[in-house]
Amino acid sequence: MRKTVMMMVTAVLTSASAMAQVTPMVLGEKHAMLRVEQPTKYLLLPVQETEDIAAIAVVNGKNEMVQRINVKLAVDRVDYYVPYELKDAQLLDIEFHGDRRLKGAVGEFACWKEIKYSDTFDTTNRERFRPVYHHTPVYGWMNDPNGMFYKDGVWHLFYQYNPYGSQWENMHWGHSTSKDLVHWEAQPQTFEPDWLGSIFSGSCITNGDDVVAFYTSAGHHQTQSMAISKDGGMTFKKYEGNPILTSDKPDFRDPNVFWFEGTKRWVMILAVGQEMQLYSSENLKDWKYESAFGQEYGNHGGVWECPDLMKIDNKWVLICNINPGGPFGGSATQYFVGQFDGHKFTCESMPKVTKWMDYGKDHYATVSFYNAPENRHVVLAWMSNWQYANQVPTKQYRSGNSIPRDLGLFNFGEETYVSVVPSKEMLAMRGAKVRKPTEACEIVVDVKNQAEIVLSNSKGEEVVMVYDGQRQSFSMDRTKSGDVSFSEAFACTTIAPTYGHIKQLRLFIDRCSIEAFDAEGKMAMTNLVFPSEPYNNIKVKGGKATIYEIKN
Repeated sequence: MRKTVMMMVTAVLTSASAMAQVTPMVLGEKHAMLRVEQPTKYLLLPVQETEDIAAIAVVNGKNEMVQRINVKLAVDRVDYYVPYELKDAQLLDIEFHGDRRLKGAVGEFACWKEIKYSDTFDTTNRERFRPVYHHTPVYGWMNDPNGMFYKDGVWHLFYQYNPYGSQWENMHWGHSTSKDLVHWEAQPQTFEPDWLGSIFSGSCITNGDDVVAFYTSAGHHQTQSMAISKDGGMTFKKYEGNPILTSDKPDFRDPNVFWFEGTKRWVMILAVGQEMQLYSSENLKDWKYESAFGQEYGNHGGVWECPDLMKIDNKWVLICNINPGGPFGGSATQYFVGQFDGHKFTCESMPKVTKWMDYGKDHYATVSFYNAPENRHVVLAWMSNWQYANQVPTKQYRSGNSIPRDLGLFNFGEETYVSVVPSKEMLAMRGAKVRKPTEACEIVVDVKNQAEIVLSNSKGEEVVMVYDGQRQSFSMDRTKSGDVSFSEAFACTTIAPTYGHIKQLRLFIDRCSIEAFDAEGKMAMTNLVFPSEPYNNIKVKGGKATIYEIKN
């Protein structure tokens, strides 16, 4: 669910000033300048997603460059608009990349006819696939959740954000807040790129009244930076001594910080190539290398990213997101169970053992909220896959987050596994019982030893889920789920072990996603779907379904 913040006025652009055509200064076949001539709040930039990047240097009245942004400016059609807040901008120096000569001269591109001045930007939802009860950005691209923390009754969610298009680029930190983990209110952007680089993933901690953010500055090299908030995480001031930690490694990112009582020190875990590195600090500014973990452990099919390290009961869990290398291709979340002494993490499993937190295709960058109440371990994931995240069939925005989940532990055989259950706040979302599925609902299925669940619509589109008690497995087939044309990697069947028998399944259906859980937490599976109309029929063999409507 979303509640649009009032910093973005939702008004239709009909004023005369909004429709004014701009005149570029053409300097070459790939170079033009645009002088800002109207004192409005925004310049609305037309985007054409199939085009190459146009690199825009923003210059103020003193001929000083104040910002760089990359936008896929329209050449022959407009997919949508993005707002650029002008502030003190006086001149845009625009360099077009790629071979555009086949489409005409720079001065004839569609963007010059379509760029608009305006004091408003229309954020009214235009996407039929936008979820009803999952967090999404109001507009633009979103990937990894970042810097999540709980303070004074408010859950804070930051995220990787591109405000200048609905594909990956221009990494900022977006920000949303919630009082119940389900209804989210958009807040102003937190961090924008600076001369150290784009703002990649990271974490936040609470330190007394302060909130301290740690993030990766991704420039020529990846370094770690810090910022401090004095108002509960609503605004931050970047630390003047940035960067606080550097390395000669090319992949050195996603700092996750927590307090370790045993050594009375702060601990930072970082993703470095295909291992995790641990550092410690007394003051959050000076960091000492402690150890590394990862050689020969788990899956190494891709780069390790977005780590998290937490104590659950009497053991420690190290979350490791990996791309590619997931069980069904692309990105996924693996984890390790063991012990941590403040200096070194020791995994209790054999090196080649791989444990996945979710067996769907669309569950990545899982990290937890710092300081969650009741000693809970609440996590969110990015609900997409790098194999096709830039191509899924939405335009106004791309990507949502999973529903919130609570982590625990369970044993099966000689191994300890992480349990995953929908957070208790999701129970409060249950509405009236209904006879048929709706576009947003929870379906509780009591299953026997064998069960088949088919969700379908009148277009012949369907998702088939099978629980096999004999094989102790659960599968979801989305090959006929709706639109699968945008990527060869999308149509697939995902299969999960259930580590014993399942008695009850909880299925969370939203406009473009299905999240399946064993009610006891032994299995989770998250998959996107893009049906041409909602699934409004369900057939269950070997079980009984109860359907609860979920409303905004």
